[in-house]
Amino acid sequence: QVQLVESGGQLVQAGGSLRLSCAASGGTFSNYFMGWFRQAPGKEREFVAAISWSGGRTYYADSVKGRFTISRDNAKNTVYLQMNSLKPEDTAVYYCAADRSPTPYYSKSSYNGWGQGTQVTVSS
Repeated sequence: QVQLVESGGQLVQAGGSLRLSCAASGGTFSNYFMGWFRQAPGKEREFVAAISWSGGRTYYADSVKGRFTISRDNAKNTVYLQMNSLKPEDTAVYYCAADRSPTPYYSKSSYNGWGQGTQVTVSS
């Protein structure tokens, strides 16, 4: 089972940018479809973005489309989430997730591997 460790979360002002990273180990990274989810206090964990095994296909929640970009570097066993034009409503713990074939890709129950999360706080 792949192990995942997120990093990059911090406090940022509205309109700012952050890049989250998720380093994977313990498996063949290119065999895993990767996703980012987030969970705000008192809310359900929700889908943010996903990327296919080779990186050729990407998917986004409507709330982040045009502002966030997911990418991966299979040589470095790492997936990234570039977040631009951040809003206070983006404040949440962001989780990296992995699965060989998550179906559907936007459901948290489709993923077997999870990181511990990294806190992103956007101040107004």
